[in-house]
Amino acid sequence: MSADPRGIGMTSQRARDRLVDQIRQMGIGSEQVLNLIRTTPRHLFVDEALASRAYENNALPIGFGQTISQPYIVAAMTQALLCGDRLEKVLEIGAGCGYQSVILSKVAKTVYSVERIGALASKLRVRLHELRVNNVRVRHGDGAQGWAKHAPFDAILVAAAAIDIPAALTEQLAVGGSLVIPVGRRGSQELMLVTKTFNGLEEEVLESVSFVPMVDGIG
Repeated sequence: MSADPRGIGMTSQRARDRLVDQIRQMGIGSEQVLNLIRTTPRHLFVDEALASRAYENNALPIGFGQTISQPYIVAAMTQALLCGDRLEKVLEIGAGCGYQSVILSKVAKTVYSVERIGALASKLRVRLHELRVNNVRVRHGDGAQGWAKHAPFDAILVAAAAIDIPAALTEQLAVGGSLVIPVGRRGSQELMLVTKTFNGLEEEVLESVSFVPMVDGIG
């Protein structure tokens, strides 16, 4: 992993600006989110051999059968959770390499990230330390169970597709909070925005997506 967040060549600011222009044209309207994509060094979250592809609008492998999400999807999920105010507590399920974690760290006071694969969780802790990101807490655990100790959360972001929305996650969501989660089997997944109200849950389909499946337990 390159230690230089500025990047050169295909990881330079020019490459990031092109990516931002592309996802803006795809419908991301939040300047706050676009700036987060522009300024977060995605090339530091992939293997050095893939660094030249870091600012393509594509998912890339990070090992263990997992991927770093497409930048457009990261932007769309982040945009869906933001409602203007700085979030106090955000729960992230499926932290992976930590790219989404770091973006969330810029809009939340504290991010609680759960990753079921132990090796990825360990690498994430090291990466966060190297990047001097101090407001993300990492837990090796079963994402479907959330992190009840720190609930309720103002927002929950899930980066793996569930067949059904896990009840544990909606229970840990604060009233007025939002959960963004891909739901469905491979080939027919939809990105859902779930808002918790005093009267129950309101669900909205945002778009069709393709995510790795949510797996029970830890690895």
